[in-house]
Amino acid sequence: MTAIKGTTAFVTGGARGIGKALVEGLYARGAAKVYATARDPRTVAHPDAVPVALEVTDPASVAAAAEQAPDVTLLINNAGAAARASYLDSPIEDVRRDLDTNFYGPLLVTRAFLPVLERNGGGRILNVHSALSWLADGTPYSASKAALWSQTNSLRLQLQPRGIAVTGLHVAYVDTEMASGIDAPKSAPHDVATAALDGIESGAHEVLADDATRWVKSRLSGDLESMYAQLGK
Repeated sequence: MTAIKGTTAFVTGGARGIGKALVEGLYARGAAKVYATARDPRTVAHPDAVPVALEVTDPASVAAAAEQAPDVTLLINNAGAAARASYLDSPIEDVRRDLDTNFYGPLLVTRAFLPVLERNGGGRILNVHSALSWLADGTPYSASKAALWSQTNSLRLQLQPRGIAVTGLHVAYVDTEMASGIDAPKSAPHDVATAALDGIESGAHEVLADDATRWVKSRLSGDLESMYAQLGK
């Protein structure tokens, strides 16, 4: 279990969407300090948040951010990208962009903050995955989130002996700028943040934030046709 009251948190992608809702939720639950990152820190709107410039794919930017936040005990890897690229006919740079942001980015940030968390007596990491970690949609985004899920599962085992717990958050479409062009039911960012913070406080290894995500996970042990109906045609 992790008490949010009194904690110092670091939220990547904290200026909008889920990240913005997480910053608001952390302060509502009594966090002492919240660092909120963005490529342009001027876009961080919360009056109490500490804005930090961060590009998660740039090792120098990540290292500089970690130096600015030496008191962190809760790290939230929320920043992400979705190029909506195709494996077969998109520039390979578009494919790499999702992997760089959604897989390598959280790894760079986690590695930079491990010494910080250990100096502060341990803590917790929250990685934001997706229902598409388990359900391929034909884009590198789902592959990057599947890879992040695997990374999280490995880090959880490696970091437990070092006093650092790891929670994975899975969520389907959320009513944010990233999903603005998608015509599908969407969760409110506040509801996702509430589920995530509840999971952190209860010590959950994994948080499934909505019914769509729970449905996808329930199909993982079945035949592929149960998730991909077109395979049965």
